[in-house]
Amino acid sequence: MKINSENLNINLRHLRALHSIAREGTFSAAAASLGIVPSALSEIVRQLEAAIGAPLFDRGTRPPSVTPLGRDFLRDTEPLLEGMDRAVTRLRQSAGLEQGSLSVGASPSAISELIAPVLAEFLAGRPAIRCVLHDDIAERLAAMVSEGSLDLAIAGRAQHSPDLRQREIARDPFGLVCAVGHPLAARPVVSLADLDPAVLIGLDADTGTQQLLAGCAAIPRPLLSPGLRAHSTVAQLCMIRAGLGVALLPRNAAMLFRDPAILYRKVEGLTLSRGLYLLEPARRPLSPAARAFIVALEDRLPVLAQT
Repeated sequence: MKINSENLNINLRHLRALHSIAREGTFSAAAASLGIVPSALSEIVRQLEAAIGAPLFDRGTRPPSVTPLGRDFLRDTEPLLEGMDRAVTRLRQSAGLEQGSLSVGASPSAISELIAPVLAEFLAGRPAIRCVLHDDIAERLAAMVSEGSLDLAIAGRAQHSPDLRQREIARDPFGLVCAVGHPLAARPVVSLADLDPAVLIGLDADTGTQQLLAGCAAIPRPLLSPGLRAHSTVAQLCMIRAGLGVALLPRNAAMLFRDPAILYRKVEGLTLSRGLYLLEPARRPLSPAARAFIVALEDRLPVLAQT
């Protein structure tokens, strides 16, 4: 039977009533789930059947059973209800994004090439959101995410914690970072043998970068005892720019300032790379703003969307 829907007076209230009865099994149970009395539910069904012009329930059975037409109607209208629920959920989430706060942590090397561009685009359409960007090493960022002072972070891999979920989103290759006027900057190919430990600038031994270098079999042991040390990547780059030495760093670290006076060079025989991870809380839900920011990251990094 073909029904012209143009003049039908059917709304979501009718559809939810029908689906609730089919789901709960009886009129009384469906009425309770909808928060109305059974007589009101019966009237809603009567209106629906009158609009369609055919019975949707066989009242000769106890409890009333769905007719074949009713089963077809249930099947065809289920996507409508699901679509409406999704749309309402998105609207509520979007409404929550118009205000509130977002706290993001990042290792310094992840800020310039990844976090800053995504964050700028994300906040452009949400001027009421208060945002804090905190830079630190992976272990401290992981602790801040776990304890709730950060919504999420992008950094190197941290130690395992039941309060933390970690997903790799990118790989960052190591290479030589030097000043544009350094003798090694002019060489077409740089090898590890070209490096002098006396002018190599390392980080503290407990940093993820230095631990990766220490675990790389390709790096000669003397290079693991650098003549100069810095407390942070920012300090390393400042020392490199001043001509104090060179460093083995991930590429994104070299691009932190986008400084034309600082160069990144591939090193022959060095295949070491550092993973960048999305650090999320494992025991609490993300805020709407944090979820939306992760979606923005997914658009920029397909690897994240596939995990």
